[in-house]
Amino acid sequence: MEVLLGLACRVSIVFILLCGWLGAGDDPEKMAPRSAFVNDILEQAPKLRPEVLNLAVEAFGNAKAANLVKRARLTIIDYALPSYQKRLWVIDMDQELVLREEWVAHGMGLPRGSGGDMVWAKAFSNQVGSLMSSLGLFLTGETYYGKHGYSLRLDGLEPGFNDAARERLIVLHGASYVTPERASRHEIGRSWGCPVVRDEVSADLIDDIKNGSVLWVHYPDENWLSTSRFLGAK
Repeated sequence: MEVLLGLACRVSIVFILLCGWLGAGDDPEKMAPRSAFVNDILEQAPKLRPEVLNLAVEAFGNAKAANLVKRARLTIIDYALPSYQKRLWVIDMDQELVLREEWVAHGMGLPRGSGGDMVWAKAFSNQVGSLMSSLGLFLTGETYYGKHGYSLRLDGLEPGFNDAARERLIVLHGASYVTPERASRHEIGRSWGCPVVRDEVSADLIDDIKNGSVLWVHYPDENWLSTSRFLGAK
């Protein structure tokens, strides 16, 4: 019974948060229910899992309520999916529009392979030198040109899970080891913990989300999901 009540509470919270974001002013006629929004997004991105979208929207709503969101863009990475599938989505929350659906690499880890093989992410870390991906909610920062070209800095918002992103130099960038051809062979390369996309789309994708939008990196890690400050009534 407690589990059912907790689930009902979470569903209610997501509904309230999403309606508050999608509604215009206080006009109830301009407020879209959560289910309609989710169904609309899933029609555009059928590979995006509903449970991941719901959690990402809840986190977005809580971040917005905390005045952290500067741009109405929500990027979702689902690292529970294999790397040969497109598992990154960029959503315009104002337009209720999926802007992008892309392949994205995960961290290899140190020792090599401890973070995942070429198909599956296996472990996550916030530690400097771990070379693993990090989970949780990030805020996109400024752009710069580095050894990977045009890149986007990320600020982790969840202590203990991703708040060392700046120190770890975890940024979004492009690389030649993420391509459709490599995806077809199940050979998307692995990064040193950065979310890495195709070279040919990286610059435009970065411009779509830079300077204050939200990035949600997901995996069914119960420790993180049960303690995240952006989920549930915390």
